[in-house]
Amino acid sequence: MTAMPPRFAISPDQIDLMMRAFYARIRAHPVLGPVFSERIGESTQAWDAHEEKIGRFWRNAILHERSYDGRPQQVHMATPSVMPEHFPIWLDLFEDVAHEVLPRDAALAWVALARRIGAGMQMGVAQARQPAGAVPILR
Repeated sequence: MTAMPPRFAISPDQIDLMMRAFYARIRAHPVLGPVFSERIGESTQAWDAHEEKIGRFWRNAILHERSYDGRPQQVHMATPSVMPEHFPIWLDLFEDVAHEVLPRDAALAWVALARRIGAGMQMGVAQARQPAGAVPILR
């Protein structure tokens, strides 16, 4: 079986660079920092492990590596402090960092992919936060 080509031109090192830069900004963010710290903790080792895990997620999504094993949608839905309104903040910050550290074409492609994935996660979290029996959110 032939490996699938990457979704766009980016290297594993660029993905790692993006993860380091992005999560440094997350940790300092007044809204998102506490949400992530509640789940990840405060230790450098825990943050390094998180960055590495999410890097594997992105290498799987972009480069089609099979190194990620997780269920991000379920994790976000099961974390009460993650709210639907956090996703636009997260995505805007992600976009800012991508344009700071990556070549233009890679940044544009990755941000477009992140926004598609983020929209689905936001909808899942919004649905999970609905009262029992509420009308489903369809957009």
